[in-house]
Amino acid sequence: MEFLPIILAVVVVLVVAGTIVAVMMNREAERKKRVMSVISGQRGAADAKLDDADEQNKRRADIAKKLRDEKEESKAKTKTTISMMLEQAGVSWSVKQFWVFSLVSLAIFLGGAYAMGQTPTIMFLAAFIGLFGFPRFVIKKMAANRQKKFLMEFPDALEATVRLLKAGMPVSEAISMIAKEFDGPVGDEMGRIYDQQKIGVPLHEAAKEAMRRIPLAEMQMFATGLSIQAQTGSSLSEVLMNLSGVIRSRFKLKRKIKALSSEAVASAAIIASLPVIVTLGLYFLNYEYLEVMFTTRTGNMLLYGAIGWMGVGVLIMKQMINFRV
Repeated sequence: MEFLPIILAVVVVLVVAGTIVAVMMNREAERKKRVMSVISGQRGAADAKLDDADEQNKRRADIAKKLRDEKEESKAKTKTTISMMLEQAGVSWSVKQFWVFSLVSLAIFLGGAYAMGQTPTIMFLAAFIGLFGFPRFVIKKMAANRQKKFLMEFPDALEATVRLLKAGMPVSEAISMIAKEFDGPVGDEMGRIYDQQKIGVPLHEAAKEAMRRIPLAEMQMFATGLSIQAQTGSSLSEVLMNLSGVIRSRFKLKRKIKALSSEAVASAAIIASLPVIVTLGLYFLNYEYLEVMFTTRTGNMLLYGAIGWMGVGVLIMKQMINFRV
């Protein structure tokens, strides 16, 4: 009899735990059912009849599936080669010219470290940065500026294409007109798409090829919209007009986020640059005070540790103020 309360307590605990688990599983099942209902466009009624609404829902499900396939395909092609980096930057260099530029950068960084009388370890780091770091940083910066300029002009180009299509102009001629009227990255990419069309490449395939040179979500939307239009036969002008509105909304949201996070960005920049500025000031004003950091083994270890922790701090601050839209 003395074990009866313990057995009852165990039974109660098991019943309560089972009830909680059952409720959680039921909620998870309902959530999955709602998600699948939204994706497939179905109303969730088991006895729904096949009518016009069901056809529309099926079409929505096909479009959602195509969007997921396009996203998975773009993720599978994330490896960026040097030639692709040069195309994204919009420069006409070859891979050989890029490596020549890297060797010149290596000589400049290594010569600067040698002229300052640095240790072999510092000279090795300077050479590594000059060969592999600085050239790629320059190319990526050029690519980012090109993508920013493309994004600012892309909605106007889409709306101009819609107006030309509504005026009765063929798609290929509309793209050719956009390539002539717009300068910079938009005109360049539209011109390449038009050139590929002339040799028989479908429009959506040419847009997918342009995604390698402009790896933006907006360009992926453009290529996906053209692919859906080619497979479903919807109105191209309506697709492009809706896409233009979405791109403008995303651009507006990005600008708003940038404005709201500008104070945090400025604070992070000041915090990250202050130790470097103080160290450089002491290096030129009172070198004897910092000499032990460069001439002794313990000082070198402390210096490397400080640089490493500063790098970790900068990365953490960057992740804290980096908002992806």
